[in-house]
Amino acid sequence: FAKLMGLLKQYIAGLSAAFGAFCLGASLGWSGPMEKPVTNGDAYSFKVTRDDWGWVTSMLTLGAACVCIPIGVLIGVIGRKMSMLVLVAPYLIGWCCIIWSTHVYILFIGRFVLGACGGAFSVTAPMYTTEIAEVAVRGVMGCFFQLLIVHGILYGFGVGALFKPMLVNMLCGFLPIVFFLVFMWMPESPVFLAQKDKVDKAEKALRWLRGKDADITADLNAMVAEAKKEKPKFIEGMSRKASKKGLGISIMLMFLQQFTGINAIIFYATSIFEEAGTGISPDMCTVLLGIVQVFATIAAILSVEKAGRKLLLLSSAACMCLTTFIMAIYFHWLTDSNVGWLPVIAICLFIIGFSFGFGPVPWLTMAELFAEDVKPLCGSISGTCNWLFAFCVTKCFPLCLDEFGSAATFCGFAVISLGACIFIIFLVPETKGKTLNEIQEKL
Repeated sequence: FAKLMGLLKQYIAGLSAAFGAFCLGASLGWSGPMEKPVTNGDAYSFKVTRDDWGWVTSMLTLGAACVCIPIGVLIGVIGRKMSMLVLVAPYLIGWCCIIWSTHVYILFIGRFVLGACGGAFSVTAPMYTTEIAEVAVRGVMGCFFQLLIVHGILYGFGVGALFKPMLVNMLCGFLPIVFFLVFMWMPESPVFLAQKDKVDKAEKALRWLRGKDADITADLNAMVAEAKKEKPKFIEGMSRKASKKGLGISIMLMFLQQFTGINAIIFYATSIFEEAGTGISPDMCTVLLGIVQVFATIAAILSVEKAGRKLLLLSSAACMCLTTFIMAIYFHWLTDSNVGWLPVIAICLFIIGFSFGFGPVPWLTMAELFAEDVKPLCGSISGTCNWLFAFCVTKCFPLCLDEFGSAATFCGFAVISLGACIFIIFLVPETKGKTLNEIQEKL
């Protein structure tokens, strides 16, 4: 019973930290259903052009890219918990800009600020979660960030389909307050406390996380020993083969996560379904997409410690390759035929494939591939690259649709997914069930 309570507390702390991802997911999901009311002038006192809307959606990813490296420094100074709590104020400012916007440039600022907060969470929350977790549940807890993102996206899709724009903005804008009220009671990462030579506080945090009767001596000693090691300078740490290889693999996984098309589909889901002429309400198709993504991510979390990271990534890439190729065929040859259901099924299968592997696993491996001395900055670099790649995809996707057409654009996603299969087979190591030291030795 004591062990069960310890696991429960770890899950509660991990999910509380990952609620920041729910806030981010709501910001991502907001874009789909809000495109039409904002561009038609129904949401604000001003209209937004198609090009300006491209900037509204992509400013979020640009904001996220700009903050990942600074937050990597901050979490090493003030801690993981405090870094996440101080994000609540700018999160609220960002939503205030969106709620009471009087010009498209204020929308840009609001989306940029929301992206900066979301990007900070994308570095901090996975690190906090892996540091508080036992090895046996690290894989499952490492997926909490992606799990809460997809729930947040579904929330954004759902309120966007059901309510008027002003209420949608307010229902998304109060979420950071919920995060603050829940997460403020959680302990600081014991790894960070050990690094700051606060051994008593580290022991207290670990005792809370593992249960009062758990034997935490070995874990605490390992954390203290790691903290007392003479740390090489960052450049020296990065000169190690394991660090360079780990960073290369992590950045490539982030590239593949974005350039296989996920955020293009999430941000423009409503307009994709509208163009496909499915015969079903585009808003309802978008909500269906969110529901599928939630259930697929839950299934992936239950599988991550059984199937292993590598197999999940490989099956994910293969599924995304097949489904984006089907979308390309549909847009090239079948738009006039009576198969409007095909793109709905193809995109839902794409989301399932993504959620099983390329959704959670790149974030999980980002926290697993690096030694403690280079983890904050390497994680920040990987996170920055991810959001820069997302910016490129979300800004260029509508331009590619206009220039090359839907068929060629989805064919491009299919080719990149095929390349992902080859990369995973030959270059990605399996990290399932291995300690951080064993992973470093393997690299």
